[in-house]
Amino acid sequence: MSKTAFLFPGQGSQSVGMGRDLALTFPVARQTFEEANDALGFDLAELCFHGPEEQLRLTEFTQPAIFTVSVAALRVLAEAGVTADYLAGHSLGEYSADVAAGAIEFAAAARTVRRRGQLMQEAVPADQGSMAAVLGMQAEAVAALCEDASKETGAPVEPANLNSPEQIVISGATGAVERAIALAKELGARRAVLLQVSAPFHCSLMRPAQDALAPILQEIPFASAKVPVVVNVDATLVTDGAALRDALIRQVTGAVRWTESMQLLIEEGVTTFIEVGPGKVLSGLLRQIDRNQKCAQVEDPATLEKLLAILSV
Repeated sequence: MSKTAFLFPGQGSQSVGMGRDLALTFPVARQTFEEANDALGFDLAELCFHGPEEQLRLTEFTQPAIFTVSVAALRVLAEAGVTADYLAGHSLGEYSADVAAGAIEFAAAARTVRRRGQLMQEAVPADQGSMAAVLGMQAEAVAALCEDASKETGAPVEPANLNSPEQIVISGATGAVERAIALAKELGARRAVLLQVSAPFHCSLMRPAQDALAPILQEIPFASAKVPVVVNVDATLVTDGAALRDALIRQVTGAVRWTESMQLLIEEGVTTFIEVGPGKVLSGLLRQIDRNQKCAQVEDPATLEKLLAILSV
């Protein structure tokens, strides 16, 4: 029997206008944005629908914006009778997965996601941390060159997003990241480039953010998941509420083990992957992980209609 997984995007999938057509077409999506506005105390819907882009790119706004669009799309799918056997979210997207699993309430998650964005932004002074994408190198080789760059510079740089066999993102102190880029090029990487990000996510420099976020998450009730969630830091299936909370804490400094997470879902027999939320980043990564897998996507009425046509065949 065919199994379905919902995949929820993380930071970098945002664009001005996201969620607008969903909210115009579906009352449940409109209600989701109203709930987010109430929970956050500002007009998130206006920011998503009309920008400005400069503000939408700021981490403290990006994170709740992507999260809210994802949950709006999730609720529209639920009304259409589309459900999942498994859930996974890339970094920030794990909060969307936990909401989808019934482990955490939407409003509490929205507030926490905004605070997470603020804490991650504040953890490292501007220009002192960077991230880079390394293409065409094995994960083990990237980990080794990060160690070498750290030793040479005396500053941290670590694998942060193990996105696919073709794409590893590294994160750390700017000087160490720049040295790692140089080493990657020397060792034959197809490409190694700095990313336009506002902070070095998913590395040890995020420890202050993790330490500050932990007590906030401890205050929030977590229920057992109704649907198993693949957590980023371990690439394992989790349903226990306390374990889901712990995974959200550890992922602030921990690497996103996305390749292993998708491989686990394939091993579990998932044949239908649906990216729920803005953009097509996760669809592209899935093709790099296993070219035999296809990923549908839902972010607006047109993509929903396309998905429903596929599922009805």
